[in-house]
Amino acid sequence: MAVPIEIAESEVEITAIRAQGAGGQNVNKVSSAIHLRFDIPASSLPEGVKERLLALRDSRITQAGVLVLKAQQHRTQDMNRLDAFTRLHELVNSVAEPPKTRRPTKPTYGSRQRRLEGKSQRSETKALRGRVTD
Repeated sequence: MAVPIEIAESEVEITAIRAQGAGGQNVNKVSSAIHLRFDIPASSLPEGVKERLLALRDSRITQAGVLVLKAQQHRTQDMNRLDAFTRLHELVNSVAEPPKTRRPTKPTYGSRQRRLEGKSQRSETKALRGRVTD
């Protein structure tokens, strides 16, 4: 596997927001959720990685090519920040290595023979289904 790609923190815009859902008074008072925005076209990623990231059919990537992650699973802002960066790195590293190109192959002689044998057996079965004559 290729070397993991590092992303500079200066390329990422982080905003602390209030988390959603249950949590009582803490969730209403503390801005512990993290809203991470990563501009893919303006980043220092290699061009191939940028293209593969933008080609992903992911709802978190906007039309302008900005990846938006929201981390609110943990109770503290630091843990949510770490979670958001971890998810960003996982997504970028998932497309870091280009996919292998498929080289077309021809079917083997044996597989062609088996296919034709199966077709002839099926043909014989269907030929026997005709009307019975005396």
